[in-house]
Amino acid sequence: MCEHEPPCPPWEAPDHEAARVVASHPEQGWVLLCNSVVIFEDTGEILPDLRVVTPHRSLPILPASRMEGRTTRAAEFTGSSE
Repeated sequence: MCEHEPPCPPWEAPDHEAARVVASHPEQGWVLLCNSVVIFEDTGEILPDLRVVTPHRSLPILPASRMEGRTTRAAEFTGSSE
């Protein structure tokens, strides 16, 4: 498997996306990692055991200047403001 130092995280690890890229095909929208995980540009994945991970993009981070006057998500749920 991985011959890098330090070794890449195995595909079963929570941080498996930190493994090194061994093949990149941006024109097709995917990369192959050293631990045999295929990651697509929409953040979906195919794991070595052929399970599919659906896209899991996080919410965009707004610059602080755009956040002024807004409540946090937690405040929206509790009805308070910060």
